[in-house]
Amino acid sequence: MAAVVETRVHAGAQTNAWTIDPKNLNSLLEVLATLKRLGFEGFETSFRNVQEQFGKPEPARARLGETGLRFFGVHVFLQEYDPETAIGPWDLLRKVADGGAALGAERLIVSGASTPDPAALARKAKALDRVGRYCAGRGLKLGYHNHHFEFQEHHWQIEGLLQEAGPSLRLVLDAGHALEGGANVAEFFAQHAGRIDGIHLRDARQGQEVPLGEGEYPWGPLAAAIAKAKWSGWVLAEEERLSGEKPGEAAIRPAREAIRRIFGA
Repeated sequence: MAAVVETRVHAGAQTNAWTIDPKNLNSLLEVLATLKRLGFEGFETSFRNVQEQFGKPEPARARLGETGLRFFGVHVFLQEYDPETAIGPWDLLRKVADGGAALGAERLIVSGASTPDPAALARKAKALDRVGRYCAGRGLKLGYHNHHFEFQEHHWQIEGLLQEAGPSLRLVLDAGHALEGGANVAEFFAQHAGRIDGIHLRDARQGQEVPLGEGEYPWGPLAAAIAKAKWSGWVLAEEERLSGEKPGEAAIRPAREAIRRIFGA
């Protein structure tokens, strides 16, 4: 009998909408309890929120598992990146990969800096390939999280990474940044759905960030492209206000409703 292929979209959320005390696991667990109550299936969080647990991961892994949520990914986002590779330092990424795997994370998510010339892009792709192979050896996937600059100038940077890095590199597509970089997100998704594991979703109205579904970003075409592709990845509510505001459930609750309404997840 042929294997059944799952084609249901999964709903997740970042934890960035809340202020979390990285030294207190209960601070994160309270947020996860809220996500579970709102009907999310999984979560993504910054490595800073879990790195205190890396030394003795077993108790924390058990408590995270008790939430009933899948640990979609642990994200390494930095203010400054290695100038040679344009991603985080190797020792940090290796440490987070080890710690994330021990805590039950499904993937390491890596952000990076712009690579404005082909040589810089080639170095970044090589570094990501190294990280991807390391993650694979620990049962993790690697997801690259884009910013707007990778989609400027006909998105040659993100296309170059996909071409030059090995197959272990997959995308956690930040659709908001892609839109701001000038991309046709639905078209890009249709071309690369096979290498996209998750999509970050947010919204804005007249330049001001608002909860998902209450702004001007055109999510209908992306939803149609997802349905056509019979894609079974994750759509994740994202809240990273430039103001530094942490709206918590006030923003994530309507985002969950929008994900149901627009994406059927």
